[in-house]
Amino acid sequence: MDWEFVLAGLFTGLLVGTTGMGGGSLMTPILVFLFGIAPATAIGTDIAHGAAFKTVSAVQHRRMGNVRARLAGWMLIGSAPTSLVGVWLAEKLTDRYGDDAKSVMAQVLGAALLFGCVGLIAKSLIHTSPPDDVEWQLSRRDRVAAVVIGALGGFIVGLTSVGSGVFFGLTLLVIFPLRAHKVVGTDIFHAAVLLYIAGAAHWAAGNVDFGILFWLLLGSIPGVLVGGRLTLSIPEHMLRLTLAGVLGLAGIKLLDVPGSGVIVVVALSAGLVALLVFLGRHSWIRIQQARASRPAAMD
Repeated sequence: MDWEFVLAGLFTGLLVGTTGMGGGSLMTPILVFLFGIAPATAIGTDIAHGAAFKTVSAVQHRRMGNVRARLAGWMLIGSAPTSLVGVWLAEKLTDRYGDDAKSVMAQVLGAALLFGCVGLIAKSLIHTSPPDDVEWQLSRRDRVAAVVIGALGGFIVGLTSVGSGVFFGLTLLVIFPLRAHKVVGTDIFHAAVLLYIAGAAHWAAGNVDFGILFWLLLGSIPGVLVGGRLTLSIPEHMLRLTLAGVLGLAGIKLLDVPGSGVIVVVALSAGLVALLVFLGRHSWIRIQQARASRPAAMD
């Protein structure tokens, strides 16, 4: 069964490396429903796994110039303490009302993500030119907005154990003038640090299975490195629509729509095939252009 964990890690790594989203929304259900892992262990192992492989991806995106480190830092000021508050409140609500409390919060988040998916698609179709963020500097308003976004997002992540990438990725796209690949890099950079905080709490509680964690990382680390490179090969509008698609699928999963598991797997598989076809065609065109330019260069 170890190779199946490797494949699950590879699939998640490709998705997160390319879009910065969808890791927690997919890996925890995979561990619970496909491998029969206890929910508490699945969540703790998933968070520890996310912290480790997103660190690798964050370093890669930082080297490629895709990370707005100051923006991520201001978000972390808000998200770090409120994530712990969210974890504490989740435990209190679970003790009093059972798992129904987390289920309701997850469904609220799922509805918000579907709404954000529709808005992002509309925005991508209307505004065809990507923002020029080369000279953009954080203003006082931007820093305040980053702290508020971090506080809200950190609380949601702590309360529901999901949504770090999809929530922060959506707000970064909507509020700040960032190109899509910089949204991905900044989101991953921030999430890596935030997940270490939550992962430490789960490790202290004994919710991390290091055997499963090893096999997941064996697949996810190369997957996230390949996915990170793909962000520079995919056109801006296509990457934005891809981000919107991941938001929609995460929303469907959180709302627990009948057949949502099948919908997510089929849609992501179709998207992966389409991406491979696009990259293959793109590479073939570049090879043909290179061959065509050689005789001209020789003349």
